[in-house]
Amino acid sequence: MLKALCYFCLSTLSFTHIATASENDESSSNQISSNIVVKPFSAEYTILHKSSTVGTGVRELKNLDNGMIEYSYHTDIEWLIFSDTRKETSTVTLENDQVVPTLYHYERSGTGRDKEYQWSYDTANNKAFDMKKKREKTVKFPINIQDKLSYHLQNRINLIKNPKQKHFVYPVISTSGDIKNYVYQYDGEEDVMLPYGLVKTIKLKREVVEKDRITYAWFAPELDYLMVKLYQAKSGVEQFEAQLNKLTIDGKTTPKQ
Repeated sequence: MLKALCYFCLSTLSFTHIATASENDESSSNQISSNIVVKPFSAEYTILHKSSTVGTGVRELKNLDNGMIEYSYHTDIEWLIFSDTRKETSTVTLENDQVVPTLYHYERSGTGRDKEYQWSYDTANNKAFDMKKKREKTVKFPINIQDKLSYHLQNRINLIKNPKQKHFVYPVISTSGDIKNYVYQYDGEEDVMLPYGLVKTIKLKREVVEKDRITYAWFAPELDYLMVKLYQAKSGVEQFEAQLNKLTIDGKTTPKQ
């Protein structure tokens, strides 16, 4: 169970999980104009296992003085005698609604072995630099490459830009420098009751067949497609659930519904 909860920290609220490729492109008439702006925000989540609170998560976006964006996700989990604290930070640029990762930092501490990864990316020249091991790797980056956190931001921008899109593919570079496609499918609409309040959402699904794992993520159109809920099951057994409980946008706390 701890392993499953820890996976949540990695993924995302792990969907967590780039310009994206879509096999279901909609007409331009369904799309909002380019240059989407996601306002700085801080979203707090309650992490649950079988309806019991086991931890918290915080997702934040900050605009940096150099014009770049810092996107981060931090979790603290306490379950029985186990503890797990993780933080992911992705520093990106935004070019014509395309998220371009430049720096990825991941730290984990608690029960078991501590871990840390730090990579910088030169996507224009197909270079990735492992800053912890001081080694460079040549990577053939697709034009819509994302790191393990930045694709969440790209996904939100894509939903804002084209709410009718049904299929999403994100090529994501791992902490070893390999690239794997993360695929999400539209799975309907739903009103969900959260600690934050009642929210209308659209639901996306990711299924990893080889690991017998299914992840569902709910996004709220009224909150510019912020992810408000996440649920994951493995081999048909619930692993965790995360629910939005507080949201601050541009320094102002939004009211509950």
